[in-house]
Amino acid sequence: MEMKAVLFGCVLTIAILFSGCGTSDPLWKPSFATLAMHAPDSFDVAMETSSGTIDFRLVRQWSPLGVDRAFYLFKHNFYEGTRFYRVIDDFVAQFGGSGDARLDSLWRSLSIRDEPVVAQNRKGTISFARGGARSRSMTMYINLQDNLRLDSLDSDQVVGYPPFGRVVNGWDVVENLYSAYGAAPMRTDLSTETFLRDFPQLDSIRSTVITRMW
Repeated sequence: MEMKAVLFGCVLTIAILFSGCGTSDPLWKPSFATLAMHAPDSFDVAMETSSGTIDFRLVRQWSPLGVDRAFYLFKHNFYEGTRFYRVIDDFVAQFGGSGDARLDSLWRSLSIRDEPVVAQNRKGTISFARGGARSRSMTMYINLQDNLRLDSLDSDQVVGYPPFGRVVNGWDVVENLYSAYGAAPMRTDLSTETFLRDFPQLDSIRSTVITRMW
């Protein structure tokens, strides 16, 4: 009887834990079990921006951990309101950050492990930005031209920036993203208030929707 009671207690505890995970906020209180789930092998994402729609195709084989994280963020619309805050002609269009410093701090603490570069940083590919070892978390960039030097660039003993997908439609939208500010906005606190006050012409992301998986 004691053994049955113990087993029943364990089952009940597990049920409660999973119930709590299921009802937690996916962005403010992400479940570690859900974060660890694998994304589909490939999937398409429609990103609605202030300038139009950009469609991406993500390939898990290129960067499994990167695609798993991107799938989670895109699925839960993390980037709603995010600005393209570093658009440098003939280099990259970078976005990321939620506009809320507290949420950004949370996700920086949930960074993913580094991976080798499988696909090259060619024009139209998308990669996670990083600032050293195990620092990929939420900030991404689109290559505006072939940036093959990023395949082997050494930063804090980590080599390269692994692409995990590419633009398949809406390149005209990418090319028209506001770029006159250059890299200046990324040197601020990245908050929505600062962007609206100091860099009001930055393009923003309105939503991300996963449109196809296989």
